[in-house]
Formats: sequence, structure tokens, C-alpha cells
Amino acid sequence: MIITMDPLLIDGESLTIENLYEVAFDRRRVAVHPAARQKMARSRAVVEGIVSERRPVYGISTGFGKLSDVHIGEDDISQLQHNLLRSHASGIGGSFSEEEVRALILLRGNVLAKGLSGVRPVIAERLCDLLNHHLYPVIPCRGSVGASGDLAPLAHLALVLIGEGEVFTATTRITGGEAMEGLGMAPLKLQAKEGLALLNGTQATLAAGVICWRRARQLLDLSDLAGAMSLEALKGSPVAYDPRIHQARPHRGQIEVAKRLSQFLRESEIRQSHIDCGRIQDAYSLRCIPQVHGPVRESLEYVRNVTAVELNSATDNPLVFADGKNSSEVLSGGNFHGQSLGLAFDFMAMALATLSNISERRIERLLNPEYGDLPAFLADHPGLNSGFMIAQVTAAALASENKVLSHPASVDSIPTSGNKEDHVPMAMGAALKLKQVIANLEHIIAIEFLCAAQGIDYLRPLKAGIAVEAAYQYIRRGISHVSVDRVLSKDIEQMVGIMNEPEFMSFATT
Repeated sequence: MIITMDPLLIDGESLTIENLYEVAFDRRRVAVHPAARQKMARSRAVVEGIVSERRPVYGISTGFGKLSDVHIGEDDISQLQHNLLRSHASGIGGSFSEEEVRALILLRGNVLAKGLSGVRPVIAERLCDLLNHHLYPVIPCRGSVGASGDLAPLAHLALVLIGEGEVFTATTRITGGEAMEGLGMAPLKLQAKEGLALLNGTQATLAAGVICWRRARQLLDLSDLAGAMSLEALKGSPVAYDPRIHQARPHRGQIEVAKRLSQFLRESEIRQSHIDCGRIQDAYSLRCIPQVHGPVRESLEYVRNVTAVELNSATDNPLVFADGKNSSEVLSGGNFHGQSLGLAFDFMAMALATLSNISERRIERLLNPEYGDLPAFLADHPGLNSGFMIAQVTAAALASENKVLSHPASVDSIPTSGNKEDHVPMAMGAALKLKQVIANLEHIIAIEFLCAAQGIDYLRPLKAGIAVEAAYQYIRRGISHVSVDRVLSKDIEQMVGIMNEPEFMSFATT
């Protein structure tokens, strides 16, 4: 979708996660803020002064990594920058999605606009041109250890600016040179430090993780709704969501989930039909939804806070500090190290795997006739039909895979660059695992919705709580009751599609 909005002005200080989603998903146009151009010009003057004085300063007139002691003459500085991009473009594997690439380009431009990288304003402006003309570099997703940042992915992005590499357009793949020609612009000839500034940073990991966060947050809301629908189908009790219980253990996420569940279940005829059934307590997968979903909600807020800081952080090296009073410093540090993101995305994967586990347990309860009065495996004629028997097996397989994917990437480290970079965070590994965890969770929740809707079918004409009933009716408009066995994989994928529809998602935000 393309929306009409004023261009987003990037300055390295004020980018928000919502802004990022506007650019990544809605294709909002982007430009460099005039004040940012001034900051960039000041830091660029510092770099040019170092070059003219022939001073040896890391990243400007030296080699890189293990070769940082090698002095580079002024005549070779531009060649050095181009060689850097080519040699570092060593990524492999599938390409990042369009949304991820748009987020990555925006994030890289925003970092440069902060004015601490020592590059000319035209570098950030060219990145904006790629976004505004819908040209997306082909960026392999594997090859980064998260320090000195996401070198390989960022190199594949930067190659396009010098007329090399490849670009996706709306219909085909073209070379970076063809992309620049299509824009009516000559490829950039990089100057001192500009190649390095384009490569150092955490933006590929951040882009992948922030795109994941958006869907994870939606799935968290949907999982609350799916849990409420399962409770109705199993004739469970909402007593466990009484606010007095949760005020007695006042974790913010737990309180919020209990409140949401109570709202979903308001005015339930199903509840009224069994209010005096004599059941004392439900199983944990129903009774403890607030105590499980709530901490997941809090973990996602932690991740959001980490990424919000990273959006406007200078993560390349060295950093150029120009105070505008004829004094400046070029400082080498390690802001490119992605440990904070690696830990956050590992934490998020673990939290979502927990959500997978409890959803799969609710699915099992819906299918097992020992737990209630629903037919075995939700089949109209059990035995002749297997119903949702293997759908639960699929959910179990996905939940188990998520447990494996929850092993943290960020506790690993393999020294690189001749042991100069002797501790790396494997942050990109954490982000890539997270993508698969979310894809698995999405399908597990889809299976739960299908099973819960099938269960409610057997309780008609009684209606569920207001929000649950609305969601149930929406599902049934697109997916019919399984009266005889059919290929359920098609239903599961259709349910995933329904879960991505704004109207259906609105039921989960009631």
C-alpha cells in the first residue's frame, strides 16, 4: 500500500518505530532534514582536514580490522573505500524481504544523518532516493556475526550506491549501475571513511528484528483472543480472570491480559449455560493465560524499548565529534557491537516459544474427549473421520521446533578478523531465528482458532462472548465447519490469511 503523507525527515535523533513502519510497509517518502545536512557537513570537514594533513587516523587513512596499522596514502583512499565494499559483500542465503530492506535503508540513512559518521550529506540522500524510487538492493540475509556490525548485509546495500550489486524493481532485477542510470544519477565515488561508514552498524539486525516485532505484537493480541475462544469451546470458567486475583500479584502484563480476556467473554450465553456445572478449576492452559501471556507481553515491551534506543544510535566506528568551535575528535569505540539486540531478540524468541507451548496445549484439550463433552478430535463421526487429529500433531511439531530455536544465539562467539574482533554477539542469528519462531507461532494460533471455532459449532445455538462471537462469525464466513475429513493445510493457510486482515485483528484489540 502507498499512502500520501509528508516526507519523513530523518535527522538521527527523532525516528520512531511507527515512522519505520510507515516507511517499511506504507512506503512513506523520506528526506534528509536540513539541520542534519549541516551536522553532516561539520563532521565531514573534520575528515577532510585529517586527509589533507595526512594524519594516520583509523578508518580514514588506515586499513581496517587486523590491518588497522597499515597507512593508506591519499591517492589510494577512494580505491580503499570501494575495495572495502566489494570485499565485504560476502553474504549468502535468501534475500531480505522488501519490508526489511526498506527498513534497513531507512535506518542506515538515519544513522548517517546523525552527523557523527563523517560522510557527505549526498550519501544519506542517495539512500533516500532508493526508497523514494522503490529500488531495493538484493541483500543476502546470512553472513553477519553482529560485529563490527552487519558488515556483509550492509556491503550489499552500499554496492548499489557505487553502481554495483543488484536491485529489485517492481518487475525484475537490475544492476546497481542500471538503477543509478534510471535515477539519472552517476554512481557515487566514495571518499575517505565513507565506505566504512556505510558498513559499520547494527541496522540489518535491527531492521529484521523490528519487522518481526510488529507481527509478534499482533500475534500476542490474537493469542489472547484464541485463548478466550478455546475457553468458551471447552466451557471453561472466566473466574480466574477476576481482577482481584491479579491485583494480588500486580504484574502489569498479567493484569492487562486478564482484563482483555474478561472483555472478550462479556455477555457469553455459553458461560451462562454451565455456570452451575460444579467444575472447580480449569487446566493451567486456560486458567493461567494471564500468568503466561502477560509476561510475554512485558518481554515484547522490553524489546521495543531496546530497539527504540537503537533506532537513533550512532553505531559505526570511528565516530567524528565536531563541536563547531575549531576543535574536534575522532574516537574509536565499539558501538557497532550488537549484543543488546542479540539478547533482546533471543529473549523475544523464548517468550514467543512459551506462547506456542500454551496454545498447543489448548489445542490438545479441545481434541481430547477426556477433558469435556466435545467429540473426539472435533470430528462429526469419530473413527470414520479423524477431524483435527493431525492438525494438533502439526502444532506440536511447530511448538517443539520453537523450543529448539529458543536456544540463544547471543551466548555464542567465534573470533573473527585475525582475532582482532575476538568477541562477537551473533545478533543476526538471533533475528533470523526469531523470524522462524514467529512463522511457526502464527500457524499454531491459526490451528487453535480453527479448533476453537469447530468446538463452538457443537455448542450452538448458544453464543459466545461478544468479541469471541464476532471472531467466530468472521472465521465461519470464510471457513466452513469440518463435517467430513478434508485437507486441513488449506484451512490453516486460509486462517493465517484471515489473521492478517485488519477487521479480524480489530476483534483482538477490543
